[in-house]
Amino acid sequence: MTQQAAALQTYNNELVKCIEDLYSKREELNRQIKLEEEEKERLQHDIQILSEKLSKVEKSLAQRLAARATFDRTIGETEAAYTKILESSQSLLSVLKQEAGNLSRATEPRRKDH
Repeated sequence: MTQQAAALQTYNNELVKCIEDLYSKREELNRQIKLEEEEKERLQHDIQILSEKLSKVEKSLAQRLAARATFDRTIGETEAAYTKILESSQSLLSVLKQEAGNLSRATEPRRKDH
């Protein structure tokens, strides 16, 4: 019976050791879970901050794009108006030269052909 008691004691010791190993592995797993939960919270916080920054940048970008469109429109309208002014100035200059020539001929004494 001593042999059976010794075998039972060995089994008991191994069982206790297995249970202790399971507790140790469970504690290590708990530690890893806690670390990952902390990492998850930090990442969620970072995502929130980045989302807010993204929203601000998108709003600013939209405003700047609208301003650029206004500049483009104003520049286009101004260039078109300036082109019309140049064309009108050219026409005015041409008419003025023609009229000046007509006036010069009208005010010159007439030569008599002999």
